[in-house]
Amino acid sequence: MNGQRPAATNAHIGELLQAARAGDREGLAEIVRELTPMLWHIARAQGLDPDSSSDVVQHTWLTLVRSLADIRTPAALTGWLVKVTKREAWRVARAQRAERLVDPTDMPDTPEQGLGPEQLAVAEESNRLLWTLLRRLPERCQWLLRIVAFVPRPDYAAVGESLGMPHGSIGPTRGRCLARLRRLLEAGVRNGEGQAS
Repeated sequence: MNGQRPAATNAHIGELLQAARAGDREGLAEIVRELTPMLWHIARAQGLDPDSSSDVVQHTWLTLVRSLADIRTPAALTGWLVKVTKREAWRVARAQRAERLVDPTDMPDTPEQGLGPEQLAVAEESNRLLWTLLRRLPERCQWLLRIVAFVPRPDYAAVGESLGMPHGSIGPTRGRCLARLRRLLEAGVRNGEGQAS
């Protein structure tokens, strides 16, 4: 990949960018669909595993939500997204290297109180089920729950602007979305979706 997008694609991204900046959620969603594969590969190219790469890409999209008004052209958007993705990937890679460089002699003699293999497997299966069920929710709920799940203190003004929602309706909408997800989760557990086949 030489970093240059075809003119038709650039024009399309430009239209989507204008729509997203005007508050069209579908325009922003289409940008995400178009550019996520590229950003994911950029994160992977920095040496990250698939899960960390997905986290980096999610961070990039959340950063875009806060900065959408500052980006003027499709070329600037693509370049900006690449830069944000690389910087976050480098930050995550450095943090992971620092975690691996712990001297074993500094480790305590007491056994680790973390989850055992069985609990980790159950937690992983629960997470898989949760994300599968999240994709069954309406798109607005998916976006909103992803934002509040990955950002400790989301900027509700930016979230509201991005999703075309009044600031005061974000909390109640989040509650309704969580209730729908809870019902799906309860139905999935009753139907055995969370059990290994």
